[in-house]
Amino acid sequence: MIIFPAIDLKENKAVRLTKGVMQSAKIYGDNPAEIAKRFEEAGAKWLHIVDLDGAFAGEPRNGKSIEAIAKSVSLKIQLGGGIRDEKTIRSYLDLGVSRVILGSAAVQNPAWAIETARKYPVAIGIDAKNGKVAVNGWAQTAEVEASAFAAGFKGSEVEAIIATDIGRDGTLSGANLVWTTAIKEAFGAFTIASGGVKTKNELADLAKIGIDGAIVGKAIYEKAIDVQKLFNQL
Repeated sequence: MIIFPAIDLKENKAVRLTKGVMQSAKIYGDNPAEIAKRFEEAGAKWLHIVDLDGAFAGEPRNGKSIEAIAKSVSLKIQLGGGIRDEKTIRSYLDLGVSRVILGSAAVQNPAWAIETARKYPVAIGIDAKNGKVAVNGWAQTAEVEASAFAAGFKGSEVEAIIATDIGRDGTLSGANLVWTTAIKEAFGAFTIASGGVKTKNELADLAKIGIDGAIVGKAIYEKAIDVQKLFNQL
């Protein structure tokens, strides 16, 4: 299983939210590129970045930090937040981003997302509140059931689905294994768990049930998981 350490960006600072509420942002550093370097030195191969301001605005807002991170490390980067068109996708790929994440844009136009995945490396971010897909920085909930939405991408060229249980995100309350498994079964391909991951044992449990990747954020920043030991012992 691939572990994706996370850097969420708000006003070009590394932060973590609780349950997706922007007002809950806790700052963990004003130099995200240095944090990315520490992840690389610890043995990470991938990095998960979210432009939080961009997710709410519907357009990129933390480009300065994203560019600095991309220039500072050789990690593969998957990036989401405010990506709504091909111009933005190409600009990020030109910076060195390995994969873009489509969230709100995919909900609003799944056919466009599927077509885009034929041309570019794309993951679909399924962020859910009480099983329903949330959009626009998690500020709104669409009347779309998450598993049904995931099933719409089965057999497509989408590289991965990132399944985030918003109610657990940033809470260290444990990942939603049952729901994540349902997303994986609906999609039928590479699925990444996100939201609430708190221990290495839990990561092992996710691997045992066939989840392909996991995003780890607050557990690293709050030192519930030792990042120096994380990547060498799984």
